[in-house]
Amino acid sequence: MRIHTRQHGFTLIEVIAVLALIAIVVGSVAFSFNKSLGGAKIRSSVKDVVAALRYTRGQAIVKGEEKALEVDVEARTYQAPGKNPVTLPEGLDMKLLTAQSELTEDGKGRIRFYPDGSSTGGRVTILRDTKEWRVEVAWLTGEVRLEEDK
Repeated sequence: MRIHTRQHGFTLIEVIAVLALIAIVVGSVAFSFNKSLGGAKIRSSVKDVVAALRYTRGQAIVKGEEKALEVDVEARTYQAPGKNPVTLPEGLDMKLLTAQSELTEDGKGRIRFYPDGSSTGGRVTILRDTKEWRVEVAWLTGEVRLEEDK
């Protein structure tokens, strides 16, 4: 007479259940990582606008002549003096508030800086859905400041 012992191992259903759980966990980690990467890209783009304005102000002071950051709202681009135009990533829009004399045509304008550091003043607003980042330029001092909507 032969005694049968039970073999140890996993059933096909158990293996499939574990693989499904692993797929769910990996999928949610990837989604979370992708979302945080998108947020980092947005913050980087906003800080690049701030840097471009500060660069433009610095160039006006150093060179002793007026310099302007050119903005094209329709094309979602901006250009610092002597630099290539920069386009905002998909999903980001922009608005420009500047002196009437600095509006060139529909959706285009500039913020001008003078050799003493002052400027025409204005605001570049970066928008994504309901969130907005305002880059403020003080007309008297030319100070560039970032304000984020919470």
